[in-house]
Amino acid sequence: MVAEAVEERIRELPDRPGIYLFKDRRGKVLYVGKAKSLRKRTASYLSRDHEPRLLAMLAEAAELDCVLTDTEAEALLLENNWIKTRRPRYNILLRDDKTYPYLKLTADPYPRLGFTRRIVDDGAEYFGPFLPAGLARKAIKLTQKLFEVRVCRIDIDGQLPRPCLYHDMHRCLGPCVDGLTTPETYAEAVAEARLFLSGRTDALLKQLKQKMWQAAEEEEFERAAQLRDTLAEVEVLSHRRKLSSTQGDDLDAYGVHVSRGNAAVTVLVMRGGQVLDRRELFWEGLGDTTAEALLSAVLPQVYDRTTSIPKEIHLPLPVEGDEALLDWLSERKGEKVYLRLPVRGPKAQRVALAQRNAEMAFRRRFRLGGVHAAALDSLRENLELPDNPRRIEGFDISNFQGTEMVASLVVWEEGKMQKRDYRSFNIRGLGDQDDFAAMEQAVERRYSRWLEEVGEMPDLVLIDGGRGQLNAALAALARLGVEETPIVGLAKREEELYVPARPEPLRLDRSDPGLLLLQQIRDEAHRFAVSRHRRRRKARTLTSSLDSLAGIGPGRRKALLRRFGSLQGVREASLEDLQDALGPKVGDTVFHQLHPVGDGDGAS
Repeated sequence: MVAEAVEERIRELPDRPGIYLFKDRRGKVLYVGKAKSLRKRTASYLSRDHEPRLLAMLAEAAELDCVLTDTEAEALLLENNWIKTRRPRYNILLRDDKTYPYLKLTADPYPRLGFTRRIVDDGAEYFGPFLPAGLARKAIKLTQKLFEVRVCRIDIDGQLPRPCLYHDMHRCLGPCVDGLTTPETYAEAVAEARLFLSGRTDALLKQLKQKMWQAAEEEEFERAAQLRDTLAEVEVLSHRRKLSSTQGDDLDAYGVHVSRGNAAVTVLVMRGGQVLDRRELFWEGLGDTTAEALLSAVLPQVYDRTTSIPKEIHLPLPVEGDEALLDWLSERKGEKVYLRLPVRGPKAQRVALAQRNAEMAFRRRFRLGGVHAAALDSLRENLELPDNPRRIEGFDISNFQGTEMVASLVVWEEGKMQKRDYRSFNIRGLGDQDDFAAMEQAVERRYSRWLEEVGEMPDLVLIDGGRGQLNAALAALARLGVEETPIVGLAKREEELYVPARPEPLRLDRSDPGLLLLQQIRDEAHRFAVSRHRRRRKARTLTSSLDSLAGIGPGRRKALLRRFGSLQGVREASLEDLQDALGPKVGDTVFHQLHPVGDGDGAS
């Protein structure tokens, strides 16, 4: 039931565009809405036909306020700002506030290059957005390779005793250690990285050529060769950028699935005729909210958080206030934006595809439940992943006194272990026990084949071990050209996490759901490695025991195992059975080797 004061206020509101605000007795904003006509829109709340969420809001509301605007588009912008700053309890909020990825060059004395989805007024420089999101990670790696700008988050005071792996890989100048670089040299590298990331390659090429010839004249030939290689890579990238086509569809296609108070929205992002990205958004506890109401509330919040606005937005159903939304989007983009509800042809097929993706995302998200969702959120946040990982692959090494080394690979995907995807690798060519070299071999063998067959890497690679094992795996990924793949090492003793960009291990709370999930995967990799190792040792023991018998070679050994199943079965076989399997002479020889005279089971 609507309070009397609210009901009276509704009748006083003007027939003008603006926003209206329901407040509780303490003046806290409960709900913000926009309207083309404040009087007509708020009058609809006098009806009793509302979903439970709004009925609860009306029962709590004690006051109604409004802010007038000149147009409905201005009301939309104002509504967005109020929702973003006040976070009203009863509005449908875009809780996932990630947008498209940008690269951030911080304002530190030794600037750091980082990955972000938020643009804030902090003095840093931002480059992007990058579509698909993987391009941002590749741009970071390429900038490291070309200009050696740091990516770590540590405070730089030059007091560290040694640099991290990135310096050894020539991916960082190493300002963290006194004497490895100078402020002038580092500032020069940052200036070149800035030109590269902003697309000003002509100016960058000119600078690099001048430096290359200067180094050659001063007979610094190693430096000149390094500049020559950098120059060549930038020229190739610049040429590709000029040839890239901007023709084709430029649109976002939406799918939405709402059921039992939970909802999933999928956005297929198409630019230049190619699907470059897919965003997934989720809500819980929405009550009886309809798909139309959800999209109407979410669309303004989505595009308020990004500069990447398409020419067309394709929806599966109409939304409220579409004219104001289009006016606002067109003003932000600087050109006309269109809202489509396709019913046939390729555009309708894209929306149908987005719908199927939304349904699949809904089933996956709400089947996992709160524990797995919390674990994935934790991993994304603590490991600075671009998205929640869907597929995690874990490696472990098992050996017995340095012999019979076996590597295991286990796969966790969307909430459960995928045993059909498990693999094991017999480590070859290592004379001594070398877990680091074994890990490097296993990772390289796995992904050299996987890239050929599948063409994409998992969302996260988990290595059983500390810094040494992690560095070995990184070396393998670097040789394959996929060093941007997120990877983490988990050491058993202290349960510490090792990540490439951090000189020191990351220590999470022992009850952290993300750590518990990694431990589960690590333990399963260890179990699988040990089981494979035991099987191999057993087979080797059996093989060596039979090979020690006179007259038994590989062919007869296989024949015996097929006939009797095991070494014990061969021992228990009668003389007649062995002669039947191997022939009279060889069978008699083998029988008497297995049952020498004096052991109580001689030939009769």
